[in-house]
Amino acid sequence: MAEQIGDRDGTKVNVKLLQRKRALGAGFASVIVLMGFTNWTSYQNAKQLIESTNQSKQTYEVIKSLANIFSTMTVAESGRRGYVFLSDHAEYLRYQEAVKAIVPKMQLLQQQIDTNSEQIAQFNQLKQLLDRRIILLEQSIQLHQKQPNDRTTQAEITEQSIQLREQIVLVMNQMQAEEEQRLQQWLNQSQTSIRSRYLIEFLISLSSLAIFLGFALLLYYQYAQRQQAEKLRSTLLQEKELSELKVKFFSMVSHEFRTPLSVILGSAQLMRDNEASWTKERQQKNLERIQSSAKLMKQMLSDILTLTRAEAGKLEFNPQPIDLEAFCLNLVEEIQLSMRSSHPVQIISQGSQRHVLLDEKLLYSILSNLLCNAIKYSSSTSLIELLLDCQPGQTILQIKDNGLGIAPADRSQIFEAFYRGQNSISVSGSGLGLAVVKQCVDRHQGNITIDSIEDKGTTFTVTLPHVGARSPHPPNA
Repeated sequence: MAEQIGDRDGTKVNVKLLQRKRALGAGFASVIVLMGFTNWTSYQNAKQLIESTNQSKQTYEVIKSLANIFSTMTVAESGRRGYVFLSDHAEYLRYQEAVKAIVPKMQLLQQQIDTNSEQIAQFNQLKQLLDRRIILLEQSIQLHQKQPNDRTTQAEITEQSIQLREQIVLVMNQMQAEEEQRLQQWLNQSQTSIRSRYLIEFLISLSSLAIFLGFALLLYYQYAQRQQAEKLRSTLLQEKELSELKVKFFSMVSHEFRTPLSVILGSAQLMRDNEASWTKERQQKNLERIQSSAKLMKQMLSDILTLTRAEAGKLEFNPQPIDLEAFCLNLVEEIQLSMRSSHPVQIISQGSQRHVLLDEKLLYSILSNLLCNAIKYSSSTSLIELLLDCQPGQTILQIKDNGLGIAPADRSQIFEAFYRGQNSISVSGSGLGLAVVKQCVDRHQGNITIDSIEDKGTTFTVTLPHVGARSPHPPNA
């Protein structure tokens, strides 16, 4: 009986052990299946995230192409106006280059857009509008070459061109809005995939710790893959914001050009209609208005060209001997005349040298932008000081005003293109002046510092080393 009981107990134990082994085996198999399933799902999510990121990149490329087409069309229009109204042949060459560049950019956009009928229809509409506007611009060029004094027809062509530009902007905004909506959908899908991956990878971690530590390497690989995708997504968002800033900037430039162009056209029309009845004094005053508006447009175009050349590494540097004090006297007089400013500007000359080796064009951009800002952002009766300190190895230029000042929060970005301080929104401007100054100072291998107190004034100090005191191979040479 005892042996039978022992056999039965042993059999029961063996059965329990067998059941436990089977349970462990089944559990182990279940864990393996779960790990395989979670790994497969994680891989699919990662693959989906990468595909969504690629789609986001494609959407960004479409938005970028739209911005490039708009900016190129704006350059063509400004080149046409510069040639027609200023008779500047360089502007005509710039117009031709811009028109030639539109065709490949439209071809690139056609390759990037979806093949659905709505986008194709919008693309065809955009192409037709651009073709019509280019024809108008060419008619304006030909009219100027044949009848340079026919301002009435030129004004009509300009008005038609403006209407076409507004239609083009409307179509582009529609295309961009659809692309941005698609981009937002893709980004939302990416967020959902990321959340799913967090949950799946948590289950994988628990399973891996319960089985063996080898799966930790796989988790690390998947984590790195996710980080790379998130980094790419963040980069795409930043590029999207930059694209929007560019579109906004070119719209702002077009708006800024409209005012001086209207002054030029209106003044020219008045002079033509009232040439016999106007006195010489009144004619001279009207000519000064035309010249002032033309100089404003020329300065804006010059700033944009300087930044473009600097970004492309083609900003020229040609140092020549300059009588700095005489240069500054002429510059101050020119600025006060062009801005019709009554600001008192005091020039203080120090140092042991009179002539310095600097690039005259870059120096003009530095001082004109800083002085114009000092005049714009300070009251008409406050004194502006321009200190010139010419030393054997370097030249120090200091512009001091008693105007609005620069907030501490703005100083880290104040030299970025298109950026404007929060307290300067009420004053018109493009946000290009200080960016141009920084590029010109860097081209001299110099440096610029700011000392400013809000509502009390700002002092810019520019230090420019002379040619003999600098490296023989300056950057962007």
